[in-house]
Amino acid sequence: MSDTTATRLAAGDTAPDFTLLDQDGNEVSLHDYAGRDVIVYFYPAAMTPGCTKEACDFRDNLNSLASAGYQVLGISKDAPAKLAEFRDRDNLNFPLLSDVDLAVHKSYGAYGEKSLYGKLITGVLRSTFVVNGDGGIRLALYNVKATGHVASLRKKLGLAA
Repeated sequence: MSDTTATRLAAGDTAPDFTLLDQDGNEVSLHDYAGRDVIVYFYPAAMTPGCTKEACDFRDNLNSLASAGYQVLGISKDAPAKLAEFRDRDNLNFPLLSDVDLAVHKSYGAYGEKSLYGKLITGVLRSTFVVNGDGGIRLALYNVKATGHVASLRKKLGLAA
């Protein structure tokens, strides 16, 4: 398999554990949330229009997601300083994690070939994973749309609109 071909995860798989730096330079690990349901979403770049829309949708739905028992973690290849700027600019209220070497992206199959404006490129695949408290993948969603994704996710999770 080439480095650009992502191995995709599916419901029932074990979520790859990770430890990454957040926007403040603190280490955050998936296993820190053992026993809790976690929404892990991968986005291409902080402060771009689509990624801002998606992050703000998570921000605006965070209270209802948290009330239903979900923690949200956003992961991109951006450095912590840029993530802090993104958080501050858009009042984001959940951890943003830095995966500059793309190792976690690749372990989740969130990096690989995709079509951009009709051209095949290699890059971040906008993806979302719901990880159960036991570390298993409940949902694995690839190539999601930035706009309307959180509403679609809420529906898949059986949460009221």
